[in-house]
Amino acid sequence: MKKIVLKYRFILFVLFLLFAMVLNSCGTKYTPEQQKYIASIEKARKEKDDYMKNNPGSPFNNDSNAVFHPLNYYPVNPDFVFKSKLYRYEKQDTIDVYGTKGEVRKMVKFGYIKFDFKGKEYKMKVYQGQNKNEGKYYSIWFIDNTTGKETYGVGRYLDFELNADNNFIYTIDFNRAYNPYCSYSAKYSCAVPTKDDYINIAITVGEKNFH
Repeated sequence: MKKIVLKYRFILFVLFLLFAMVLNSCGTKYTPEQQKYIASIEKARKEKDDYMKNNPGSPFNNDSNAVFHPLNYYPVNPDFVFKSKLYRYEKQDTIDVYGTKGEVRKMVKFGYIKFDFKGKEYKMKVYQGQNKNEGKYYSIWFIDNTTGKETYGVGRYLDFELNADNNFIYTIDFNRAYNPYCSYSAKYSCAVPTKDDYINIAITVGEKNFH
């Protein structure tokens, strides 16, 4: 009887090792360069948490109803980093973009960037706005197949800084996609992406729902 028990335990142990090996083989293996990149994104996220918690300019320190907890993210995935030129529209129309409080903002459809994902090409619009004190600024916002489910229902944003070189190659990093301040506090208003800003894929990186 004892030998049967020992044999049974041995079989279970072997099966456990085989299962662990299968899991390990299915895991994603990153190059040293990719690992360095992942570490840089995780570091930036920790720094943002520190800002949100402690900086006087944070929405959590300007609204007593906004209770801070660490921001919520998907795991970092280097496959969602792309390169693109900025393709400027020949006719740059000024359009009305609505804020979450219903106000109208005048924005210029300045151009677009494009990227390939799983063999299909996608485009994202770049908008130009105007601040009274700071001058022109550029924005990218989008909605995708995670919006309103795993990610903020209004949409997410990407920072964009215009380069004077028309042939400049921009990095489009969806791991850096973030929620606007209105996702944390009702005191803030943010531009609402439209159906023209919809990308028909699930962008499962970047910031998730806060609440």
